[in-house]
This record gives sequence, C-alpha cells and structure tokens, in this order.
Amino acid sequence: MKRIISSQKNEPAIVEDHWFLLRDPRAETRADAQSATIFPFSLWRELRQAGVRLDPARTAIWLSADDDFRDEIDAISKLPLVAIDFPDFRDGRGYSLAYLLRTRYGFKGDLRAIGDVLRDQLFYMLRCGFTSFDVREDKDIADALKGLQTGFAVRYQGAADDPVPLFRKRQEAGHSGRCE
Repeated sequence: MKRIISSQKNEPAIVEDHWFLLRDPRAETRADAQSATIFPFSLWRELRQAGVRLDPARTAIWLSADDDFRDEIDAISKLPLVAIDFPDFRDGRGYSLAYLLRTRYGFKGDLRAIGDVLRDQLFYMLRCGFTSFDVREDKDIADALKGLQTGFAVRYQGAADDPVPLFRKRQEAGHSGRCE
C-alpha cells in the first residue's frame, strides 16, 4: 500500500494511504472496493451534475491551480479530503490555493499536496494549511519527513497554521517590539 506523510494529529508521521488517486478522468481505472477515491475536480463535478450518488465519506477531489471551484465550495467544504496538484515544484500556485481554502473558504478536512512534492517544500506547505503530503515516488519518504522537522521554534510571519505574526504576539505580551 502507498505511504504518505500525515500531520493531521500534530506530530508528522509516515502512514499508509487508504485513498486511490484517480489521475485521468477518461481512464477505465477503478479503485478497489476497499479504497476511497480522490477524483479529478472536473470528473467529480460531472458526476454530481449527472446525479450520480457518491459516498461522501469515501469521496475526495483533487484540484489543479486552473480549476474554478468557487461555485462548488459548499459541497467541497463537506469533503473529508481535498488534494492540490503541484505539476512542477516551481509552480507555487498550489500554496495560494491551500491558503485560500483554509482561510477564506474555511475548509477543515485533510488538505493534501500531490504531484511534484519534495522535501524542501513540506515546511512551507504545512504553513499554508496542508496536512498530508504525497511525496514524489522517486524520493525517499523517510528523508522527506525530515523536511517537517526543521527546528524553527519561532516564525515571524502569520500563516494558515498560525495566523498571528510574531510582532502581534509580542504586543499582546506587553513588549514594545523595539530593539533596545
């Protein structure tokens, strides 16, 4: 069974993945009866519009940065998992998409990074709101896990995982925030 990195229960760990990722909507590939399915957004929307009943506990979607999903956000926010595709590690649009899903749209489920996901990206993906990571197949997942064990105890910027920036925390604690 495929393994992913999950940080849903605070401490990141390598776990078995019980989801089947359906990459090509035209493919005849089907998940076995035991696995839940991550559908491409376009196929998921087609199935919903055609009235196909999908088990909500075993249905998820993956989004590309080009997908316009806003008209489906109410249904998406009820899904247990949304994956965001990184077609190339240099394509940073997935970070923005994750941040928007967490902050603007209030998505509470598992947010997974898929595609060209590498060790050096994991810490920043976590900050944007991702909770699981499907590391590229040709990379060592145990080595990639080290990307979440950075040792950064203090982070200056606010983000999806901690929206209050350091200067605001210092103000609330009664510090002036000035160097003396």
